[in-house]
Amino acid sequence: MIKTIYPKGKLVAKTGNEVMAEAMRQIEPDVVAAYPITPATEILQIFSQFVADGIVKSEYVAVESEHSAMSATIAASAAGARAMTGTSSQGLSLMWEMLYIASGLRLPLVMAEVNRAISAPINIHCDHSDTMGARDAGWIQIYSEDSQEAYDNMIQAIRIAEKAKLPVLVTTDGFIISHCMEVVEIYPDADVKTFVGEYRPERYLLDTKRPYTLGSVALQDYYFEHRYLLSQAMKESKNVILEVAKKFKKTFGRKYGLYEKYMLDDAEVAIVVIGSTAGTAKVVVKELRKKSVKAGLLKIRIYRPFPAEEIAKDLAHIKAIAVMDRADSCSGAFAPVYSDVVASLYANGVICPKVINYVYGLGGKEIRTEHIVNVYEMLERVASGAEKPSNNIKYINVRES
Repeated sequence: MIKTIYPKGKLVAKTGNEVMAEAMRQIEPDVVAAYPITPATEILQIFSQFVADGIVKSEYVAVESEHSAMSATIAASAAGARAMTGTSSQGLSLMWEMLYIASGLRLPLVMAEVNRAISAPINIHCDHSDTMGARDAGWIQIYSEDSQEAYDNMIQAIRIAEKAKLPVLVTTDGFIISHCMEVVEIYPDADVKTFVGEYRPERYLLDTKRPYTLGSVALQDYYFEHRYLLSQAMKESKNVILEVAKKFKKTFGRKYGLYEKYMLDDAEVAIVVIGSTAGTAKVVVKELRKKSVKAGLLKIRIYRPFPAEEIAKDLAHIKAIAVMDRADSCSGAFAPVYSDVVASLYANGVICPKVINYVYGLGGKEIRTEHIVNVYEMLERVASGAEKPSNNIKYINVRES
């Protein structure tokens, strides 16, 4: 039986899109600008209904493209408003230019992003190609395993953004989470509003008493310094994320970190994964443990800033690791998450584990428990020395010809 963790919490049946819209309603940002795109349309559609019904006082700006949505959100944030938006896939790609402006100007806006494949060919289902393409745009990236995490992450994101002075992107897996109904614990409106607090920007363009310039030209004399400070802010945001998570646990009872360890501490073989597939992998780990297989899982929640030192420390004792990417970098070498994990291990002096790169689920291709069982079986053979680890990406459930 599912029970509430927070004494004043209420259990409801909602989709991932519905709970992200619900979190936005409770936060009640000053401005929301949006353009529809599958499978993220519902989030902003539901929120627009809240505005139309007078449930929230937010200003809703319907624009002509995703590029305009991000532009309007940036303008609102720069003017001193608490601002939010949402998108998916090609929509995020169309925002590309503006993503860098949002982070470069250190604007604390929040975006609900539903992971979807990037065309061509045209595909509206889940993989992480969209957000992986924007992984170095200077945005904090938070990934969700399920609808509860999506709801909780949205509430935390606004505080993280405003304290770190960085834009934050909260993701869910398209259709798998966005359109599937789950039981989610919702917190009272007043308690969420108290948690996020009132937004008091330090500097903003409409402050006539303290005018300042935002977005000026910085050529070779100062551009480097601006980018350096952005990079440092991203590093320092780890502490902000953990501080907000600590307050969230104290308030609502749910614990969050930079990543989650599942039966990892005594594991000999482990998978590193992001998003909803972590839930499927947990089922496999639990079953393998019953068969005396020392399997474990590391689920990355915060992908940017990448928790390199922390992950290296927690994977150091593992004999064989599989990093499962739901995106392919097309670099001809390795996929994004694998590259970050291996670089983290190497940079922190951890050279013992044998690490294999798997790519799976592109365009919504199924990833089933038997596929993950096969990965753990491969890891056992590699860990025992019965098989050498592959130096190439291994593709799961793909037609090769």
